[in-house]
Amino acid sequence: MKSDFAIELVDVVKRFGTVAAVDHVSMQIRPREFFALLGPSGCGKTTCLRMIAGFEQPSSGQLLLQGKPLGDIPAFKRNVNTVFQSYALFPHMTVAQNVAFGLEMKGVGRDEIRRRVADALDLVRLPQMADRYPKQMSGGQQQRVALARALVNKPEVLLLDEPLGALDYKLRKEMQIELKQMQQQLGITFIFVTHDQEEALTMSDRICVMSTGHALQVGTPLEIYERPNCKFVADFIGETNFLPGVVTEISGEYATVNVADMSLVGRLGEGVTLGASAWLSVRPEKMQLVDEARANPSALNTNSVTIDSVAYVGSDTRVVVHLGGQRLDVWDENNISTLDPNFYFRAGERASLSFPADNALVLVK
Repeated sequence: MKSDFAIELVDVVKRFGTVAAVDHVSMQIRPREFFALLGPSGCGKTTCLRMIAGFEQPSSGQLLLQGKPLGDIPAFKRNVNTVFQSYALFPHMTVAQNVAFGLEMKGVGRDEIRRRVADALDLVRLPQMADRYPKQMSGGQQQRVALARALVNKPEVLLLDEPLGALDYKLRKEMQIELKQMQQQLGITFIFVTHDQEEALTMSDRICVMSTGHALQVGTPLEIYERPNCKFVADFIGETNFLPGVVTEISGEYATVNVADMSLVGRLGEGVTLGASAWLSVRPEKMQLVDEARANPSALNTNSVTIDSVAYVGSDTRVVVHLGGQRLDVWDENNISTLDPNFYFRAGERASLSFPADNALVLVK
């Protein structure tokens, strides 16, 4: 019976000596999904990718492709292809020869190779460069050739190991959009390894955040950003303020945390219990600063603060404030166009800081 999942990892462990690079990881990746493995260097994401590709074998646990155990099936017999950060193009071969190489190794007929190479180069918008050599192309063009070479084999799953890491910022942004459009057009599963949080949020249907060999949370970009299940995920994805305190009350979906003798309320995170030490996590863009004269000091999560520094960055003003001995970053959106310097907060001024309870999350310490 056909599986509902393109790839499954079932309690997978991979050890290198005494070190568990992947430590009892389970995840299910759906067909036609753009799935990101996200985390810092050394977290185990590339090792997971290499086990799916067949370049490494798990120490224990099981990997399945379309419901079928991969076991000891060698890499060249798995219907998956990998695109590396280094591109790994043959410098002595033309673009067309690079793309055709895998088909030639499989013994595909010459006419079929010619047709499929032309289709693959059309897909990556490089049909006019079939006779060029890699050294005659830009980094972005070489990346497209590497993609064409992988896609020409019509894999069930395409594995991408930080393929945009060597590109400059602007080109990387362009390629993110192109990769996502290509994946939607092809309708195949993409598994994408990256340490770039914005890249994962921009491109993925779902994300698995990893740390020290563990899969900490799997969810949509919205779920990962708005409802992280632990401090590491909240800290790794985007910018976040963490206020340490003790949980003094739990009421339904909300918890009250005593932070430096202030009672602050946020949404109840996973595993939070009454009396526990906890973090109140609030993202900088989800807090509001107003003049003290305009504030309602009795409103929930409203406190007086001192402005420490101000940096105008165009789309918003980055303000650092001090609250109860804690340093907080507040991103004040610039939604009014003005040259009046008095419109913006200044260092040393007093202001009122507030945030709705729904904009804060209480996480276990």
